[in-house]
Amino acid sequence: MAHCASRKHGCPPPPAIRELKALLKRRDALREDLQREQNRLEKLHVTRFSTRVEASVTKMIAALDAELLSVQQQIDDHIDNHPDLKQDMKYLTSVKGIGKQVGSNMLAVLRGNAFSSPEQAAAWLGLVPREKRSGSSVNGRSRLTKTGPADLRAKLYLSAMTAIKHNPMLRIFYERLLKAGKAKMSALCAVMRKLVHICYAVLMKQQEFDPNYSA
Repeated sequence: MAHCASRKHGCPPPPAIRELKALLKRRDALREDLQREQNRLEKLHVTRFSTRVEASVTKMIAALDAELLSVQQQIDDHIDNHPDLKQDMKYLTSVKGIGKQVGSNMLAVLRGNAFSSPEQAAAWLGLVPREKRSGSSVNGRSRLTKTGPADLRAKLYLSAMTAIKHNPMLRIFYERLLKAGKAKMSALCAVMRKLVHICYAVLMKQQEFDPNYSA
């Protein structure tokens, strides 16, 4: 990660990262298409409008499923065929809450952008809170800026949900925020930011996550 974090702004990411980004984008597009077809099939099951259309949608779902598996295999092979990416994935997935799916996305983001700090990465992902203002006064609760890729934020949200159950360090961090009076969503967003900071750290240090690290 050191060679990535020190990469100058404006310098394009390495070809291996560009290819990974393209494959991830294709995977997400296929998932969206698959979800649409699955929703369509559910409606057809209710309306019983046309058995022919239902058969066509079922066929399309099978094709999308197969292609999605193929693209996922290409992603796995691409990472395995590049030792630096494979090693980075090992570091990322050593963090409880970061699985292979989110790990590959975080790998593409952190290796594909010249972030100078974890705070900058979190801001790019739209995970920085901002005060909600009403007129000239601040209305207590803060909201995320929600800039950056919404799909990755959604993945990080699910990762945070997993982390507060299975990652002792982040569970303690989350519970401490709740005891301090933070709303559940605000505390969960803080866990999302913490995950980004940890991902940045393990890549920068080139080492697996230390479960004894203090929150």
